[in-house]
Amino acid sequence: MASVRKFIVDSYNAVFYQLDSPFTLMQPLETTLKRCVIFWLLIWSSPVVVASLSSAAGVYDSSTTPANLPWNTYNYCNAPHVNSAHYSSPPVKDAKLVYLNVVMRHHKRTPDNLYPRENELNPPAGWDCTDLHQMLYAGGAGQIDRQTFAPTWHPFARTFWNGTCDGGQLTRGGLEDAIKHGRDFWSVYHNKLGFLKSVSENEIFVRTSKEPRTQHVASGLLFGMDPSTARRSFPVHVQPSNIDSIPPSYSCPHADAIRAAYQAVPAWSDHIHANQDLQDRLDATLGTAGLQAWSFWYDHFFDTFTSRTCGGHPLPCNATGSCVSEADARQVFSLGDLEYNYIWNAAQNSSTYVRLTFGVFFQEILQNMQSFAAGHEPHKLRFYVGHDGTMIRLASGLGFGRNGSLRWPALGSEIVMEVWRVREGSDFVRVMHEGTPVNGMEWIPLGDFIKSLEELVPPDIFGTCMSA
Repeated sequence: MASVRKFIVDSYNAVFYQLDSPFTLMQPLETTLKRCVIFWLLIWSSPVVVASLSSAAGVYDSSTTPANLPWNTYNYCNAPHVNSAHYSSPPVKDAKLVYLNVVMRHHKRTPDNLYPRENELNPPAGWDCTDLHQMLYAGGAGQIDRQTFAPTWHPFARTFWNGTCDGGQLTRGGLEDAIKHGRDFWSVYHNKLGFLKSVSENEIFVRTSKEPRTQHVASGLLFGMDPSTARRSFPVHVQPSNIDSIPPSYSCPHADAIRAAYQAVPAWSDHIHANQDLQDRLDATLGTAGLQAWSFWYDHFFDTFTSRTCGGHPLPCNATGSCVSEADARQVFSLGDLEYNYIWNAAQNSSTYVRLTFGVFFQEILQNMQSFAAGHEPHKLRFYVGHDGTMIRLASGLGFGRNGSLRWPALGSEIVMEVWRVREGSDFVRVMHEGTPVNGMEWIPLGDFIKSLEELVPPDIFGTCMSA
């Protein structure tokens, strides 16, 4: 029995060596076992095992969730969001909506990561974006329609796909999903609740990252809310790229060191070794052998597979005819969920990492709520369009992962923070995730919500980030 206890203790401390107070042999075996099991399950239980590219475990091949599945099924291609058919006001008499903050991820795009031999791993026609015009011009000057083309004679053409799409570019399907998203949003907060009166800069503040795809999604949202926005300009706010808090992109070496530490322990490396056969198959097919960006985690594979399957493209096949199988793609999707949950939710010190890398954005939401509470907020709605890194940090910080694992934020993923006022003048916050109230966050006094946001903002975030 003593040897069993020592094995458990040594295993735990090998994985969680960063704990301030590691286990000791003096602790009762029951306590030791219980804590080990809890932490092991928390970190290495993948949220789901994806059974098909379109199943109850998740949809990865269409923006439309099959009719035989619940409307709020996890759909990576197009996340569920608020809509009039499934929206219900809080069951509180005489409650009135008075303020909104919304954060969402952009919609469908082309892959953001490229294989070493990218060209051969796509259909000969490549990616077609001629049906999406990227208007880019200075006010008062000529109107520029940015068009991407990849000349076949280019010496580096083998490293990029054929066609007319750039890497990480919003697709026509992504724009259509954004328009539908805006239409559904308006059906609730204008048509159903009468809260928003017009799509105007007086009522609505919009901020995106510097990436064109987030700005194109903002334009789709606005058009979905009010088609007349196609005939006028609407201000969209962007922070300087090196300090933007949405991706986030500001420098934080201290946070980088924290993450590097918890990705250098067996709790991380074990899952890499356990899936070596999968890695070997993917490397052989895709030419990624020996590349750390592709072997240290499954992020790049997840991105390149889902961008294809959500965009109506086949999984990649190489020049010999060897293709990535659906079974391997499903395994990658499950591993992607597992890794995102570990990095941003379950790993020791992940909460500190989230607060440091997203504390500036938490501060912005905090200031919004404080300004509203003080009667100084000029807008009814503040709408932010970001990325998967935006959504996973926000979900983790708000505590969505306390009662279970977090999944990779889907395209169009949405978190809505509603503020409701009851007759006596008290304000309450209801948090919605993918169109559904978050368990335990259905009715929070605004003051308590503000206090919880304050706890997510390090007191000297710049100094802490830059400390050794």
